[in-house]
Amino acid sequence: MKQRVITAVLSFLVFVPIVYTGSWLLEITVALLGIISLFELFRMKGNSLFSIEGIIAIIGLLLILLPSDRLPWLTAIYSTDILFYICGLLLLVATVFSKNKFTFDDAAVSILGAMYIGYGFKYFVLVRSESLALLLLALFIVWSTDIGAYLFGRKFGKTKLAPSISPNKTIEGSLGGIISAIIVSTLFLLIHPLHFSWPWGILLTVLISISGQLGDLVESAFKRHYQIKDSGKILPGHGGILDRFDSILFALPVFHLLTLI
Repeated sequence: MKQRVITAVLSFLVFVPIVYTGSWLLEITVALLGIISLFELFRMKGNSLFSIEGIIAIIGLLLILLPSDRLPWLTAIYSTDILFYICGLLLLVATVFSKNKFTFDDAAVSILGAMYIGYGFKYFVLVRSESLALLLLALFIVWSTDIGAYLFGRKFGKTKLAPSISPNKTIEGSLGGIISAIIVSTLFLLIHPLHFSWPWGILLTVLISISGQLGDLVESAFKRHYQIKDSGKILPGHGGILDRFDSILFALPVFHLLTLI
C-alpha cells in the first residue's frame, strides 16, 4: 500500500502540471503513454513492438493520436485516415511474408490496439483543448468511480459483476462507484459551474462512470485472456500504463462525444 501511495503522489505531481499546461507538452506526453500502452498490449500477445510490424503499429497509433499538423511529413499528400488504412494493409501483407510467425490475429491485435489506445488518448487531448475544467470533471468522475467502487465493494459487495473476467468486482461496488461519481461531480459543478443543466450533468456522470467501468473490464478481459496479472511494471504498486488508464481510454471518448450534444 505504501508503494502504491508513493507512486500515486509522484505521478500526480508530474502529471498535473502537464495537464494544466496542455498544448504540445500534453501531446508529447500522451504520445509516449500511447506507445508504452501499445508495447504492453504487444507483450501480452507475445509479440515485440521492436519489429517492422511494431513500427507500423506505432505509426498507425500516432496517425490517430496526434493532430495532422504535427505530422506534415506524413500528411502532405494523403489524409491520416488513408495513411492509417495503408498501415492496416501493410500489417496484413506482413502475414504473407512472415512464414506464419506474424498471423492474422497478430495483425488484428496490432491495428485494433492502435485504434483502442490511439483514440482513447486522442480524446484526452481534445477534451483538454476545449476546457481544462471539462477534462478535470471527466477525470474526477473516473477517479471517484474507481475509489467508490473499491470502498463500496469491500464493504457491501456480494453479487459478482463479471466473475469470469474480474472475480473481485461486484454489482454493489459498481453502483457505489456511480453514486460516488455523482457526489463528486455535483460538488465540482457547484464550485465550477459549466454549461450543463443539472439533470444532464447527472446523466452525463452516470454514463461516464459506466463507460469507465466498462473500460476497466475490457482491460481485465485482455489480462484474463493472456493469463497475466498486470499489463506492465512501469508504475510500482500499480502495474502498467494500461492498468492505470484503462477506464480513461473508454470514458474520455464517450465524454467528448456527449459534451458535443
